[in-house]
Amino acid sequence: MTVSDFSVQIKEGTKKSHSAAENTSFVASFLRGVVSKESYKALVKDLYYVYRTMEEEIEKHKDHPVVGHLYLPELYRVNNLERDLRFYYGPMWRSLIMPSEACANYVSRIKCCSIEDPTLLVGHHYTRYLGDLSGGQILYNIAKRSLPFTKYELDAGEGLHFYEFDKIENAKEYKTMYRGILNHLDIDQHQVDAIIVEANYAFRLNMYMFDTLEGNWLQSLIQMIVSFITSILKKRKSE
Repeated sequence: MTVSDFSVQIKEGTKKSHSAAENTSFVASFLRGVVSKESYKALVKDLYYVYRTMEEEIEKHKDHPVVGHLYLPELYRVNNLERDLRFYYGPMWRSLIMPSEACANYVSRIKCCSIEDPTLLVGHHYTRYLGDLSGGQILYNIAKRSLPFTKYELDAGEGLHFYEFDKIENAKEYKTMYRGILNHLDIDQHQVDAIIVEANYAFRLNMYMFDTLEGNWLQSLIQMIVSFITSILKKRKSE
């Protein structure tokens, strides 16, 4: 059995959560270009643990009658995140990072779904990867413009490989294909409802992770205000 409008149902069923995530202090500030290197580093670190867990669990279930249809290695983010972590933390990055408490809870939930009901991983997969394809390029351009990169680093794309999907030529066409996969999954309405509940929970777990970055965001805001005031004072002094 399939639910032919599953992609529509999950989009509509997570709309409020999606909006709430975009309006967290950290994300709202990020979208306005207020982001520090330290807060972005912390975000990349936590995302690494989330995606590593997601991709490990998807690999385990690549022959699953439902989850197996979302075995799409071209979406995988871990290798790109490792390149970013090497840039931000250096060659010994593995020994220098740990997940935040919110991230650890997120990872734990993904593992729990994998063990108890792998079908629920569809909700996590949708929340993460379709979001990356939809808003990733916007965030990439904001980060590129806002973070203190050198010209060489910008030209090489250093620190922002997370947003690169080298194996996907056309994101719009790919998203259409992805929605088609969702609409042809062998699930019933009861499972659809459960996946949508889980997808909303995934958004909430993501928001908790963003909340841990608010301290860094506030520091960035203060630094921006101080820099702005300093520039005004210097300008007045030179007049």
